[in-house]
Amino acid sequence: QVQLVESGGGLVQPGGSLRLSCVASGSILSINEMGWYRQAPGKERELVAAITSLGSTSYTDSVKGRFTISRDNVKNTLYLQMNSLKPEDTAVYSCNTKGMVGRFVPFDAWGQGTLVIVSS
Repeated sequence: QVQLVESGGGLVQPGGSLRLSCVASGSILSINEMGWYRQAPGKERELVAAITSLGSTSYTDSVKGRFTISRDNVKNTLYLQMNSLKPEDTAVYSCNTKGMVGRFVPFDAWGQGTLVIVSS
């Protein structure tokens, strides 16, 4: 079983910055793709950014140039640096990881989510 624990959310003023973290633990053999999703009130969940095991990244258009996704493969940790935050970035942010646990069993795990509020 794989557990994901997110941290770093909170209240920030427009133009401010936050750094989200997501730590994966359990009988992890390998982690492939990792990603950050968000869901704003009344909206569907969307993929914000993703990163492969080789470090290739992708972003939704609305955050390009402002957010940076990164990972520490030794610590099994995913990060999302969010700069120049806007009120429309307000949402619950969740991390997702896909990989293998012992005996090469695939997993697809989600964190519990962390709330980001951008408001003056």
